[in-house]
Amino acid sequence: MTERQSRPRIPASWHPADPEREGLWIFTRLRDFIDDIANTSPARLALTAFAAVCLVFTFLLMMPFSSADGTATPIHQAMFTAVSAVCVTGLTVVSTAAHWSFVGQLVILVGIFVGGLGTLTLASLLALMVSKKLGVRGKLIAQEAMNNAGRLGEVGTLLRIVIATSVVIEGTLALALIPRFMILGEPFWQAVWHGVFYSISSFNNAGFTPHSDGIVPYETDLWILIPLMLGVFLGSLGFPVVMVLQQNGLNWKKWNLHTKLTIQVSFILLGAGAVLWGLMEWDNVRTIGPMDLGDKITHSLFASVMTRSGGFNLVEQNHMESTTMLLSDALMFAGGGSASTAGGIKVTTIAVMFLAIVAEARGDADVKVYGRTIPQGAMRVAISVIVAGATLVSVSAFLLLHISGASLDRVLFETISAFATVGLSTNLSAELPPSGVYVLTALMFAGRVGTVTLAAGLALRQRSQLYHYPEERPIIG
Repeated sequence: MTERQSRPRIPASWHPADPEREGLWIFTRLRDFIDDIANTSPARLALTAFAAVCLVFTFLLMMPFSSADGTATPIHQAMFTAVSAVCVTGLTVVSTAAHWSFVGQLVILVGIFVGGLGTLTLASLLALMVSKKLGVRGKLIAQEAMNNAGRLGEVGTLLRIVIATSVVIEGTLALALIPRFMILGEPFWQAVWHGVFYSISSFNNAGFTPHSDGIVPYETDLWILIPLMLGVFLGSLGFPVVMVLQQNGLNWKKWNLHTKLTIQVSFILLGAGAVLWGLMEWDNVRTIGPMDLGDKITHSLFASVMTRSGGFNLVEQNHMESTTMLLSDALMFAGGGSASTAGGIKVTTIAVMFLAIVAEARGDADVKVYGRTIPQGAMRVAISVIVAGATLVSVSAFLLLHISGASLDRVLFETISAFATVGLSTNLSAELPPSGVYVLTALMFAGRVGTVTLAAGLALRQRSQLYHYPEERPIIG
């Protein structure tokens, strides 16, 4: 008996005559529907799961109990905030501290935690909860999301490890932050709330803050800034990398290729971003110009970490030099590691394309690194992700230029920040009419699920081909 035949299916036309059995009938129909999607189109299941989660949190944020003044929040503001939270972006159209009640902020925080698990993880969990199993193709998708960490039958264990890892890291960060908020004069429970909020927001690269003025008051407080940077950096590495580090520590020889490329490129972007950001803003009197050497270094390092998806800021983004804004655009578009809480096109995508360019310049037939050959399929996926990301940013920027009439540098900055789920803002989001808010909402959703789902789908889609056309090389370049 096959897996598909092992469980009886109820015909769609059948409906229980007994009202008491109606709930069981609805659940069974839902189970069969999710089971079909998980086995035939896991990418569609990922999109469905993430969209459903966004709608649930939109509904909760629209309720009067979620706002500080007890009134219902307009749907475009509630949806934007919900998608920003679930997609771990951090862009806001209303003040998180002033507009939302404690319940509203708690809803946002839960949305950040759930969204930080990732589209494929959520889809897998949904299939496990409702269908009690993933199916072979669903397991392949989940295993691909974890970079083949473990055997096919261990996917459920891997998902539990992902959730446990998130909770442990976020708990550790909270324990580091809570004493500092208490020392600064906050009551115990308020310090606990702020410590938990910042820990979840930082590890999930969300950038939401429960303070009306953000973290600017703590711009010289290393006790707060260092945990935030560590949380964002760990979250940007991705669960597959964190799991390899848990198993093998700092033993470079035991790391797989994905871990080596992710950590190496992440540190290169971190160092280069800090140096370039510091040099460009060194004499800017509106940002770090008046500061001493130590504070300038701190701000530069902090900006480099946060620009690649963290979303916390110590300086006003509109006060930066134009060259710094362009640098920030590039770092935001690059993003963090695959299967991480960060966004962007991912650092391994950049690594694969750079290695392909080097191999072409040298005349090598294969793309090789660290004793491994990168398959042609991986390079096709990397090209697809880059082109898809650039297309989304270009189309959205065009629409926002037409809607807002703002300058290109502000529009491009906000657009890339939304696509890469960073959360840094020139305050354009709060100035947009509802039509512009919906454009950014769709872009945040597409940026979080689009390229990841595309990459996973392309990586697993292998059609058998019984023939091969003659090769002919067109002129390129």
